[in-house]
Amino acid sequence: MLEINNQLSLPDEEIEMIAIRAQGAGGQNVNKVASAVHLRFDIRSSSLPETVKARLMCISDRRISKSGVIVIKAQEHRTFEKNREAARQRLAELIGNATVKLKKRRPTRPTRSAVRRRMDSKTHRGRVKVLRRKVTS
Repeated sequence: MLEINNQLSLPDEEIEMIAIRAQGAGGQNVNKVASAVHLRFDIRSSSLPETVKARLMCISDRRISKSGVIVIKAQEHRTFEKNREAARQRLAELIGNATVKLKKRRPTRPTRSAVRRRMDSKTHRGRVKVLRRKVTS
């Protein structure tokens, strides 16, 4: 079970992990050991609540495909187990962010005194600029 928060957890059967070879430098060992992890999680066929699924589908993240599959590649560590745990942690963080309901933004207006101060300062600046002109008599 992957614990996301106190109320939400995912069974391991819904998370698909594939061992792959890591990219980059590493000498001879990198060519023969599959220590990186490719994690795949299908949002639509998961046991997540519908509200969380909808929020996940709305997130603009390059790890989420249009078909609703989350693909996470972990290759920071040298061992498969550590990369596996890192990928699971990233998945839990991504889903955890989708469980938080954002506050609806209420548009605000400046106060009447703030508008008055702004207009007074603009008028004052205009008068200063007028006084810089040449005097014609």
